[in-house]
Amino acid sequence: MHRKRKSGILLHPTSLPGPDGIGSLGKECRHFLDFLAAAGQSLWQVLPLGPAAHGNSPYSCYSAFAGNPLLIDLATLTEEGDLAGKEPLEFPADYVDFAVVEGYKTRQLKAAAGRFHAHADRERKEEFWHFCDTTAWLHDYALFMALKEHFGGKSWNVWPGEIARLEPEALEKYSVRLGPAIGEQKYIQWQFFRQWRRIREYANGKGIAIVGDIPIFVAYDSADVWVNPELFHLDEKGKPTVVAGVPPDYFSKTGQRWGNPLYNWNVMADRGYGWWIERFRKSLELHDVVRVDHFRGFEAYWEIPAREKTAVNGRWVPGPGVAFFDTVLGALGQLPLVAEDLGVITPEVEALRDRYRFPGMKILQFAFDSGSCNPYLPHNYTPDCVVYSGTHDNDTTVGWFHSLSPHQRELVLHYTGTSGRDIAWELIRLGLSSVAAMAIFPLQDILGCDGSCRMNLPGTPRGNWSWRFTPGLLTDRLAERLHELASLFGRR
Repeated sequence: MHRKRKSGILLHPTSLPGPDGIGSLGKECRHFLDFLAAAGQSLWQVLPLGPAAHGNSPYSCYSAFAGNPLLIDLATLTEEGDLAGKEPLEFPADYVDFAVVEGYKTRQLKAAAGRFHAHADRERKEEFWHFCDTTAWLHDYALFMALKEHFGGKSWNVWPGEIARLEPEALEKYSVRLGPAIGEQKYIQWQFFRQWRRIREYANGKGIAIVGDIPIFVAYDSADVWVNPELFHLDEKGKPTVVAGVPPDYFSKTGQRWGNPLYNWNVMADRGYGWWIERFRKSLELHDVVRVDHFRGFEAYWEIPAREKTAVNGRWVPGPGVAFFDTVLGALGQLPLVAEDLGVITPEVEALRDRYRFPGMKILQFAFDSGSCNPYLPHNYTPDCVVYSGTHDNDTTVGWFHSLSPHQRELVLHYTGTSGRDIAWELIRLGLSSVAAMAIFPLQDILGCDGSCRMNLPGTPRGNWSWRFTPGLLTDRLAERLHELASLFGRR
């Protein structure tokens, strides 16, 4: 990570083009990887790959271990004989209509699962059985999802008490009663992971490393909390007593009340941080490098009483810190992690990051508002960092630039020494020319998209995560332009 200058593109697979209303792990994904290789890029960064829960956010999933069924490529299932034919639906090309796509793909995947269990040959079934036998979290997750469907999508804490509390007799009863639905869920996960494995092999074969993303927290309505309630701060009814978030900051005057349950780090420590060790192990089976979202939460995290409606009345609580990383690295060895160290960062957070030589993040959109000492200005970088024009939580660079005041725009142009006519590429060039070991840019900036193509606006519950690019935008000329800059600044 630290020795060779690299560059790449941030694009979540849901944003790929394709025929089924959402990006998938099929031929369009391979075409994107072909474009990356032709453009001289060696990094592809994705958002978390889990099964997104309410709000469609990849940072709030039904499991920290499972894969997102909506990313499964249906054409591949058809080629393998598990899907006989698809519904004749048409979808928007430039955004994901999650409500329609989820219903459509769920029906297709269930049909494929039924056909597989009825007609697959022995070799494929043995591969499936091996996956089931060697995937420790799979049955709990599959049962959780089958129960959610059985109880009309309700959160696990309002299921009948016997199954909400994981009483052994109830677990056995529902495992038998919901056997076919559990089998569907296991098939879907098997297909996700075998398709992702092929994509990663394809990327690595072209010299492209995949940068993944681990959210520090998990969703309350998840298999993780249902199966391991003792690892979280919950009351006697199973409800969180305190929740996660961040104090007032750049994005929000009232902070962000994420609502995730907070870990009981004392119990985690007593169990040798085993749940986290397995989480890192699983992520590194999927990715070559992993960005740890909200890294500062391992040093100290913002604790909000669950009764509070905003994040204002929270407090900083010490995190597990050195003891956590010493244990995890002792079990897994030195990890290729990137620390998302944005927001309220203290010397203690920096010391924790630097102790393990984890690269931090630099955001160019944050660089122009506090003078020449601003740590996000490239002349203040050291090589052990990753530079971005912006992330999934930022506006596109074009949208950001046009939202600035005339004075702020003048500062940007003075620093970059440009006219601003092609501001996205001017920041791309600035990042590529910096000493940062890695430079990564959202595809929206590579394409020069305006603010309507923004991926996420933090603190807003709807209208996020749906952007897709349309076929034909990844041209040879675009690849040549990016390749030229990557070569010029030694990122080949």
